[in-house]
Amino acid sequence: MSEYDKVRTKKLVLKGEKHKSKKRKRKLQDRNEQIDNKTDEDTIRHGGWWKTLFITDIVGTVAIEFGNLTYMKALDNGLFTLGLPHDEGDGPHPEEILTAFSVNETKIALKSGYGKYIGVDKKGMVVGRSDAVGAMEQWEPIFQDGKLAILGNTGCFISVNEDDDIICKKPTAGPNEYVWIRSMIQQIDDPNKDIPTEEQGSLEEVEVNYVRKFQKFQDKKLKISKDKISELKKAKEGGSFHEVLLDRRSKMKADRYCK
Repeated sequence: MSEYDKVRTKKLVLKGEKHKSKKRKRKLQDRNEQIDNKTDEDTIRHGGWWKTLFITDIVGTVAIEFGNLTYMKALDNGLFTLGLPHDEGDGPHPEEILTAFSVNETKIALKSGYGKYIGVDKKGMVVGRSDAVGAMEQWEPIFQDGKLAILGNTGCFISVNEDDDIICKKPTAGPNEYVWIRSMIQQIDDPNKDIPTEEQGSLEEVEVNYVRKFQKFQDKKLKISKDKISELKKAKEGGSFHEVLLDRRSKMKADRYCK
């Protein structure tokens, strides 16, 4: 059994943070644009590992790619090096796989397969030796002009030197600092992503949603049309759904927007 098999991935632990019995619910963030990377050629070339394009993508199982098909690799002494190039269609090796956690809206934390959080030491070397997340273990992915660089707490970017060591010493980002953070987390194509929130659910729920959105009432009671729901079903099939909804609301004589 390898050292990686002995390590169990645990939740993000912040330095100085007390244990809490209740799990924090992570807020889902709506994105106006979502690019489907499941079947594109680049993802296939990387064994199903797709490029993250938003900070909200960087969570769970990830790998950091420098150049083409070469990944940041963890060593058992806590340091990191650049792994050997992979063949097309192959994903990262176990030593090249990390776990990403969201710290806040702009920063993430990374844990190596050895169960240690990744930070920067006094010499500017990227190291994975911490059991909890402090300031030095927080990273800010910077997406700009189709490129990605990872900024550390020292104000420098993750980079690779001539000896293939992973360092964090450069205050500006250049070719040696450009990376891709690739994910293996399955992307879910939401069939309702293009449907307005108020139009999701059954026809009865949709009508209630529109009444809540537009109706002006004094007694705090929703006034729902008593006409048959089958009228809405027929209108939806005929392309006059919104017009019929408007007519049904206006008949209740309580909606100033429908008069």
